This record gives sequence, structure tokens and C-alpha cells, in this order.
Amino acid sequence: MNIWCLQCAPLSALKKMVGVPCFFSAGFLPTLLLLQMSTWCSAVSGFSVKGPAQPIMVLLGADATLPCQLSPEQNAAHMQIRWYRAQLSPAVLVYQNGQEQDGEQMLEYRGRTELVGDSIGKGAVALLIQNIRASDDGQYWCHFNDGRISQEATVELHVVGVGSAPHVHMRGPEDGGIRVLCSSGGWFPKPRVQWSGMAGMKLPSLSESQTQDGDGLFHVEASLVVTDSSTGNVTCSIQNTLSGQERVSAVFLPEAFFPRTSPWKAALAGTLPVLGLLLIGISYAGWREHKAKEREVMEREKESHEKDKMRREKEQVLEVKENLKADLERRKALYREDWKKALLYPDWRKEQFEPAPVALNQENFHQDDSYPERKENFREDMQGDCKLTALKATGFTSGRYYWEVDVGDADEWTLGIYEKPTKWSDLKSDLLKKYRVLKKKGREYRALTGYYPHISPEKLLVEKCPQKIVIFLDYEDNDISFYNMTDGTHIFSFTQANFSGSLYPYFELKSMGLSPSA
Repeated sequence: MNIWCLQCAPLSALKKMVGVPCFFSAGFLPTLLLLQMSTWCSAVSGFSVKGPAQPIMVLLGADATLPCQLSPEQNAAHMQIRWYRAQLSPAVLVYQNGQEQDGEQMLEYRGRTELVGDSIGKGAVALLIQNIRASDDGQYWCHFNDGRISQEATVELHVVGVGSAPHVHMRGPEDGGIRVLCSSGGWFPKPRVQWSGMAGMKLPSLSESQTQDGDGLFHVEASLVVTDSSTGNVTCSIQNTLSGQERVSAVFLPEAFFPRTSPWKAALAGTLPVLGLLLIGISYAGWREHKAKEREVMEREKESHEKDKMRREKEQVLEVKENLKADLERRKALYREDWKKALLYPDWRKEQFEPAPVALNQENFHQDDSYPERKENFREDMQGDCKLTALKATGFTSGRYYWEVDVGDADEWTLGIYEKPTKWSDLKSDLLKKYRVLKKKGREYRALTGYYPHISPEKLLVEKCPQKIVIFLDYEDNDISFYNMTDGTHIFSFTQANFSGSLYPYFELKSMGLSPSA
């Protein structure tokens, strides 16, 4: 402190303070300096700062008070007091001009700190930190500055976080024992994990991992494999390394849960290598003798295998053929029993019908001049077309018949039957023909029935355009059905009215004008 006083008081200042003229002798001046120095230095005496000798230990979430004291005791109200960590600014707390200054305060400490200055007149100040976090752990500096001198002291803060009770459970058999897991969270700093068995016998961990969450707290997971079925209880203890506080949980391992090792398995494990070596020696001794015979046997087996394979394939083909034939006969028999209700398999349906004696005829459709408008309409649609007519002049009045019409890719056609009453003259009966026909025009298909011009159309849905159509006529059942021979599907059936006259086949490559839209 004497050195500081000499540096702070230059010689000229000292002369002014003691009123010494400049012409005093040099021998008299040292005596005056020694007399005045003690008085002047006592007026501006120095100080030091003391902190606690031991670290301050505080639980996570609690409040911490960090003490700091000037030595010797003196009033510090006029000084600047700064609590900081790694650097002077920004600081944890700044006190100046008799109040706290928040301009330089670190964001994470705003609203959580205050200066406890009840004894500031004696140089005792303390920093209060509320709601301690894991990030508050570490060193703090208490810094005093009175404008001419500054001193500081270090305070160590240890944050203690005691986590949750360990969760201990079994994971199942592993490596001839049982794997046991232990986990817990909310610890600070890193905790220590210790496994123990009966009578406190320590057990080594198989694996251990510790991770830190966003708040800086540690989550620990540890495991071990217990192979001794007599261990009984296994205890997991997690301890805070600073405070010594710990959390303990245990789990009981029933002996029945451990994999059992039979004595014969252990014996077999020892004898198997010996037996293996013996077998290898025997095999090698007979290998050379066996190799020559093996080639001959393989050739014979290959030849026999090829013959057997060909025989089996032939038998399989015959068997499949017989099965298909039997299945076909069975299906045909079922079809014959109820063929009238089965609207499918037109080729099988033909067996129940007779081929109809039909041929193409180039006759004009009407020779009657009594209805000139109707005659003109039919001539416009029918001229130059071919139509089917029955070879029998009387038409069909009984029986079952079928005939096929190859329509090809024609864009427009009409086919079916017409019915002519037998009790009327040729002239009147020609005018009273009732038609039951299918009509195609473009992509549309319709079923037409009735007397001209009172025709009832019904639109049909035909998925696949037919190239050939077969017509089945069953006079007794009053049924006329049309089938698509291209895919074997049923197109339409007329079953609404009874037949009362002679039925004649009908076919045109153009629309016959029966539709109201014609």
C-alpha cells in the first residue's frame, strides 16, 4: 500500500500539501515526506474482497445466495459493484449510483437476480439468484470499483439436480441370462450408476449412456445381463456425485425366468468336436473308393430320373386330359338338366335344337300398293338388301330351330323373326306382321318388337361387338334368343308374348325402318 501511495502522490502534489517552498534544502525534504505520508495514505486507504472458501451448493429450482465481503469493513454504497461470469460485460448484475443497472445485464438473468445490500454500509453484499437452473452452475466474480482502485473475488456455485426414481425392468433372456434395464432423468451434473445384487455385491454394467436435454439435465440408461439364477433382487442406484444424494430401485429375478442348461447338453458340447474329427477321418478314408463308384451311380440315376420324369409328365398330361374330359361331361350333364335357364354356352345349346333350313332371298320386302307411304319407307330402307326366309313356305309353327348369321363388321343391320297370322289372307297377313328383331346402328344396339309402325324399342348394352350371331327359336316355350358367338355371351331374349302364327327368319344389312327415329 505504501507503493500505491507514492505512485498516487507526485512530488509536486506533496509540496503543495505541506506548503514546502521550492528552495528548501534536499536534506530537509525526506523528513517532511515521511511525516506527511502516513497521514495522506490513511485518508485513501485500500481494500480487498473476500468470498466463501467453499463452493456454494444449491438444489435445482431453489434460490442461491452468493456472499461477498470487503476487507477491512467499509461503506461500499458509493462504489460500483459488478457480478459477472466469463467477462465483465455483459454482467450478471451491475450496481452503481445506489441502484441496480440493467443495461449491461445478461438476458438469462433478467428478473431472476437482485443485490442483497442490507449490510452494504459494512462492505457486505450478496448476489441472490432465484429459480436456479443447470446453466447457472460455475464460477462468479464479485468486483468492486471505487474509481481509484478495484478488487474482486471468486465464488463457486454448484447446482445439484436429483432426478427421478430409477425405472428398472427385465427385457428377457440374453447370452444365457436375463437382461435388466435401468433408466432415470432430471440429474445434474452427470450421475453415477451402480448395480448391486444380494448382500450389496456390486455388479458391472454391460452398457451405459447419458444424454443431456434442452435444459441441460442428464438422462441416464444402463443395462446388465445377470447369468446367476440365485441373484434374486437386482438393485439400480443412481447417485449425484456432488451431494451424494441417490435414488434406488430394485427388481426381483425369479429363478424360473433364467434359461436352463441341461447336463447332457454340456457333455454333448464337449464330445461333438471329437465325434466330428472322427467322422471326418472315416469319410476321407472312404472318399477315394467311393468317388469312382459315385460317378457310375450318378449316370445310372440320371438316366433313370429322366425316364421317370418323362413317364410322370406323360401320366400327368393324360390325367389332366381325362379330368378335363370328365369335368366337361359333368358340366354338360348339368347343363342338359336345366339348359333352358342357363343363358350361356350357345354351342351346347345347339344340341337341343335343329338347324333351321334358311337361305338368302332377294325379294322385295312388300308387294302391296295399298299403303303407298309405308311401301315407300320400306323400299328406301330395303332396296338391294338380302334377307333370310324360311325354305318351308308355311314357316315355323312348332319345334326348336337355330340358325347363324355372319354380320361381320357391318355398321348397320337388323335380324330376328317376324310372325304372320295364319287365319288371314296373304295381303292382310303381310300388313299384320309382328316383328321381334335386334337392330344395330353405329355403336347402338336395340331390341324392337311390335307391329309397324307401333314399334317398342329397348336399348341394349353389348360389351363386345358380335361378328356372328346365333338365333334360337323355341316355339313351344315362346322364346326367341340371340347369342354372340364371338365370346359366347347371351345378348337378348323375347319371352313376353305367345306365338300364334307362322314364324319366319328375318335379316337385313340396313335398318328396316321399324324404329320411330327412322
